[in-house]
Amino acid sequence: MTAPAVDWRLIREETRPGPMQMALDEVAAETAAAGGPATLRTYRWEPSCLTLGRHQDPETVDWRFCEREGIDATRRQTGGGGIYHDETGDIAYSIAVPAETVPGELLDCYHLLCEPVLDAFDRLGVDADYVDESMPELYHPACYLRELHPAHDVVAPGPEGDELRKIAGNAQYRKREAVIQHGSLTFSVDAPRHLGVFADPSVTPEAFRDRVVGMDKLVDVDRAAAVATVEAALADWADATPGATVDADGSWTDDELERAEEIAAEKYRNEEWARTRPGGGA
Repeated sequence: MTAPAVDWRLIREETRPGPMQMALDEVAAETAAAGGPATLRTYRWEPSCLTLGRHQDPETVDWRFCEREGIDATRRQTGGGGIYHDETGDIAYSIAVPAETVPGELLDCYHLLCEPVLDAFDRLGVDADYVDESMPELYHPACYLRELHPAHDVVAPGPEGDELRKIAGNAQYRKREAVIQHGSLTFSVDAPRHLGVFADPSVTPEAFRDRVVGMDKLVDVDRAAAVATVEAALADWADATPGATVDADGSWTDDELERAEEIAAEKYRNEEWARTRPGGGA
């Protein structure tokens, strides 16, 4: 499959709080649906942030831990369990594109939009691919510890070449005739903080590290180089399609940033959005 033949912009890694990052995903979708450029971007969470899954019970979160450790918390539009996005350990990306330009079948759409992600791992020398069979659930509230799914969970052999471990997760949603795919690529793992955001997790840090691996344990690369590799893979993927254009130094317009601030204030920074029980307005 090839990338959609549309006008793309690559917005290189920006550091912002989680609520604003989630709002910018929505804005990118609105822009793509309205005939503006499709967006490829990487981003960094500052401060570190817990994103709850769209229907996750807030009682599974240790809110005191998050407050004490200065960890933001918001709720994603996508499903699944909670994900702790470490300020330095997580490399995030998203793709926003008109829905009519990508496959309607969810699995096909995942496989198309994950192509640059897998290419980035290949460029880094990480032997990563979709998990080819289910791996059992360890702890339901944590997205990385749920049963792994061949559609969107990416795994790699551990540092000793042992059993496969999760290294990236991807998720999609649709908004205003656009598809948004966002995902987290694990650069490094801070297992105690990953688990600390949850209330009474039944998994040890050792068990977490047996399930999840970071790039820093597999290849000799610093974070900046890893981010640059992901950005290059995204841009090259889009640029390889005849008829597509790529602005490799893209940016947000002032109107987009203003719109994102509105969405963040109304939704993603609103404590009710994150802390209301699913089905009760969350």
